[in-house]
Amino acid sequence: MTQLIDRRQNAKNKSTVNRQRFLRRYKTQIKKAISDQISERSITNVDSGESVSIPTRDISEPTFRNDKGGVREGIFPGNKEFAPGDRIKRPPGGGGEGGRRASDQGEGDDDFVFEISRDEYLDLLFDDLELPNLKKNQLRKMTKSKTVRAGFTTDGVPTNINVVRSLRAALSRRIGMGSEPRRMLHEREAELEALEKDPVADETRRAELHQEIAMLRARLKKIPFIDTFDLRFNNFVQRPEPTSQAVMFCLMDVSGSMDQETKDIAKRFYILLYLFLTRSYRDVDVVFIRHHTQAKEVEEEEFFYSRETGGTIVSSALELTRDIVKQRYPPTDWNIYAAQASDGDNWNDDSPLCEQILARDLLPQLRYYAYVEITRRDHQGLWEHYQNLLGKYDNFAMQHIREHNDIYPVFREFFRKQTQ
Repeated sequence: MTQLIDRRQNAKNKSTVNRQRFLRRYKTQIKKAISDQISERSITNVDSGESVSIPTRDISEPTFRNDKGGVREGIFPGNKEFAPGDRIKRPPGGGGEGGRRASDQGEGDDDFVFEISRDEYLDLLFDDLELPNLKKNQLRKMTKSKTVRAGFTTDGVPTNINVVRSLRAALSRRIGMGSEPRRMLHEREAELEALEKDPVADETRRAELHQEIAMLRARLKKIPFIDTFDLRFNNFVQRPEPTSQAVMFCLMDVSGSMDQETKDIAKRFYILLYLFLTRSYRDVDVVFIRHHTQAKEVEEEEFFYSRETGGTIVSSALELTRDIVKQRYPPTDWNIYAAQASDGDNWNDDSPLCEQILARDLLPQLRYYAYVEITRRDHQGLWEHYQNLLGKYDNFAMQHIREHNDIYPVFREFFRKQTQ
């Protein structure tokens, strides 16, 4: 094993530019790796960094090499089965894939593994996601930061260099520094040309002119084509963009029909949602509601870690949401969102009431309502009643999660960036 020791002074973050370029170039492969690994994380470390593995074949690049060219024949030792003109078959599957399975032939490379930080992980995790139908009601409190161009600067990273501006500055410097010696050079060359035509010219003066001309030309050659203070970089600043106030209601079923695995999936979904809101938006209210036969607004800690359970009356959570909206979040001032997670099991007489509350009281006031049903069984009565709302309200969406691997794809489907 080879161990590399970096003894450079101030070596920290020296390769940041190259790292960002690598992340941009292989963004698709990295996002796929993160999507595959998110379901395997525990609830407590879902927002930490990640060790990402990318197949070597996905990051290979074409290379140029010298070749003799033409048609050549060669003899290789150990050939007992091929004659000139035979076509060699491709090795059977399995050979040449490093890190896959045992094989008695072929060769390959192991996957490329590297670490990404927490910020890089979250940026890639929530790339191209947004709150749907966000509108500007009142420009206060909640803001988003947008990167905008802000002229040019003499200091920056290589990726932001402005080639045209840099060359223009270099040209101006070369003209300024070379104007005087160039004028003197023209004068000395003209004087030398006149002396060359004069048969009785002073040889001493002619030698002096040759020496001065050589010195002036050397002086002009020493003017660098481009210098560090010629460089100009595109300047970018973070400009806060005011958006409207927003609130997200998180409704989670904690009734007895929700086994531990189902609750774990629901918590993972809501943790992703909470991280997305706090990461992408500077100020957004989050209201946590747990329910069994009764609904209760709780704090974040109790929402994720309380073990309270009971029967199932889903309408209690919808009624509590309606009451909180009426008391604290008038739709004229707020963008209101809600996400509901349940196994779909509900008291039979209560599912029609849930459909009625959504259609009459909530959906006309909400920007978006996302319902996710977490079950391996057939859809329950709540799903059937909620399906009646799909064709009537474009701000209502529902998805089905069967296992942990479905969490992230369903989450992205709910909050993917809308095309204009």
